Amino acid sequence: MGVLRSTQSLEAEVEEMRAALLLHGAWAWRPGGGGAAKRAARAAEAAGVEARTVCVTGGTSFLGFAVVDRLLRHGYNVRLAIETQEDLDKLREMEMFGENGRDGVWTVIANVMDPESLHEAFDGCVGVFHTSSLVDPGGISGYTKHMARLEAKAAELVVEACVRTESVRKCVLTSSLLACVWRQNFAYDRRFPTTIDENCWSDESFCRDNKLWLSLGKTMAEKAAWRAARGTDLKLVTICPALVTGPGFLRRNPTPSIAYLKGAHAMLAEGLLATANVERVAEAHVRVYEEMSGTAGGRYICYDHVVRRGEEFTELQRQLGLPGRVPATPQDDDRPPRFQLCNRKLSALMSARRRCTYDAYFPVLYE
Repeated sequence: MGVLRSTQSLEAEVEEMRAALLLHGAWAWRPGGGGAAKRAARAAEAAGVEARTVCVTGGTSFLGFAVVDRLLRHGYNVRLAIETQEDLDKLREMEMFGENGRDGVWTVIANVMDPESLHEAFDGCVGVFHTSSLVDPGGISGYTKHMARLEAKAAELVVEACVRTESVRKCVLTSSLLACVWRQNFAYDRRFPTTIDENCWSDESFCRDNKLWLSLGKTMAEKAAWRAARGTDLKLVTICPALVTGPGFLRRNPTPSIAYLKGAHAMLAEGLLATANVERVAEAHVRVYEEMSGTAGGRYICYDHVVRRGEEFTELQRQLGLPGRVPATPQDDDRPPRFQLCNRKLSALMSARRRCTYDAYFPVLYE
């Protein structure tokens, strides 16, 4: 969504894609061809293809690429929404796409601020994964108050386009754990830590007062999405991942990571600073999407590691090129953390051995 990045950044992403494709062989990127027989075979399979065709926004981002890769591994056909013709041309110049796309993936130009282009991009897809996010490589934090407003508007327009597009039945929106953790007056029991789960929302006023712009943007965007979906037939689910890490994240995802760490000292002290491996987050997107035909619904917090030691945090800062000292943490001085993150909802879904056979959808409630 409105991803502003340099040519070097895009080229780095493409090279990362190329290396991953060569390693896994999951995506067969090749110039499109095809004779009459090939076209006839594709026509015969059209009905089945349409039933498993989804659109991914931000598919060339660090997380978006992982989601697309995971979808392909699960047998989906992916329509990749590219922000600008320039981005698409660069990818084609590097022979990442053929004229007719590649097996399982097609590209389309879609501006998330243009409802008509979103509708055209989504038409024919049964599901949409809205993974893109605003970044500004020219900014120190990578995120501004203005971007927070744009992110909320874009989320609203994406969901409205999903509702408007007859073929779309489900939408998975990538939010953030930051949309859950910032409040001024959490109930607090000195004997036990307060649980932070999917029922918790960050306080927008608190985020504004403390200039936590990424937290504000994610909170506003997620709430805007839920409002747009309310009262419609669209099934919406949101994934709230912690700081997304994994192979290559320091090279391909530094700006969103820096923005995420605004206020990180307070999160660390309260037991709220966590990370999530990009592969786990991508798998969570696909698994939740598939379970939306059953009982999956609402929000899902996603993380796999809670940062508890000051040394861990300092190393993370160092890798991102941020100055800092080793902060004191509750674990360092034997104080119990005030809060405890909970991802039981997602863990239960991910570990389920059998699918539910009945359909029940639980809408999210927020203040």
